[in-house]
Amino acid sequence: MMFSPKQEQALLLLKNGELRRLNIFEGSVRSGKTHISMLMWAFWVAGSPKDKAYLMSGKTLTTLKRNVLEPLKNLLGECFSYSIVKKEGELFGRRVYLEGAANAQAESKIRGMTLMGAYCDELTLFSEDYFVMLLSRLSENGAKLFATTNPDAPSHWVKRDYLDNPRVDLLSIRFQLEDNIFLPKKYVQSLKNEFCGVFYKRYILGEWVAAEGRVYEKFSAENILSSEQIAGRLSENGLMLCNIGVDYGGNGSASAFVLIGVDKGFRSLYVLAEYYDKKNRSAESLINSFAEFCERGKKRFPMLQTAYCDSAEQLLIKSFRQAVRTSGIEVKNALKKPINTRINMLSRLIAGGRFFVSDECPHVIEAISGAVWDERDVHKDVRLDNGTSNIDSLDALEYAFERLERQLFAF
Repeated sequence: MMFSPKQEQALLLLKNGELRRLNIFEGSVRSGKTHISMLMWAFWVAGSPKDKAYLMSGKTLTTLKRNVLEPLKNLLGECFSYSIVKKEGELFGRRVYLEGAANAQAESKIRGMTLMGAYCDELTLFSEDYFVMLLSRLSENGAKLFATTNPDAPSHWVKRDYLDNPRVDLLSIRFQLEDNIFLPKKYVQSLKNEFCGVFYKRYILGEWVAAEGRVYEKFSAENILSSEQIAGRLSENGLMLCNIGVDYGGNGSASAFVLIGVDKGFRSLYVLAEYYDKKNRSAESLINSFAEFCERGKKRFPMLQTAYCDSAEQLLIKSFRQAVRTSGIEVKNALKKPINTRINMLSRLIAGGRFFVSDECPHVIEAISGAVWDERDVHKDVRLDNGTSNIDSLDALEYAFERLERQLFAF
């Protein structure tokens, strides 16, 4: 098994007995920190008491499986097995419990445990209550925690209360993208090109920085195309799917529909049509407008199959389904991923030259151009939503493409 020089340095810390109670692997994406952290975790567990309990956690069990459990299984073979259903595993003959840590209620899952060790994947995404409870459960003599994280805001509790707290028995192992010598240079450059602004500073440079200024700072006139220009691009690489995203108006906000298309190979994403209405005359008028928007969209783009709607209004969704029942368009609830996950997706597409908006969609253009970070909240990354900018078109746009994250960023 080959390791980068940075990973070898980390392994020496384990070999020389220099680990602390808390060991946090932080830094850039794709820098090799997760790979070496889970191996060091496994080696440490292998040398720890068999009759003690161990825990592995991720934001959800699904992300834990994808990021850690499956890669670890591929590396260790029969030395590691697990069951998501049972929420248990066995690592070198030691019992390992598996838990998600997405919200404050998650901490009740680990109450009463007495742990020798714990592994945390993507720590900044954890509930703080869960992590505090987890530390209280690490009560065996010599207990240790291993955790990975990308940087976040400098006021994040992980940074504020642990990384910057000299009273905590903690070892921080920092990784940069260039530390991963096994990545092709072309891929590294592509990755750098995809991120911009706060996401570049955090995920590429590994810095803990606050979000400020424009959200989509690389969005420019180059991302806006005429219908003729879009047709020309699609003549070379046609559309493979189209979706509609729907956000409802209320309390002074607008109703917005956004139709997007993705070309073959998930190379580029196009905003092809929009609807925007701030008057919100009645539910009936909105239903009729939705049906007409779907009908026009289906005629222009026959591959249009799905509309994803804000799940807050189930009665309205039922009416939408009824209104388009003969069109072949399925109406579903939006996934509603965390807003900053959606923001990061769009930012990467824009920075990578893979996102284009028809000039027939002025409200989407205005919404992307005018989106700014809310600098009043220093503790969170919050997109300003005080009525001065068009958040409704952004939400509708994001609902249309948020389910395509793995396909859009598979390479």
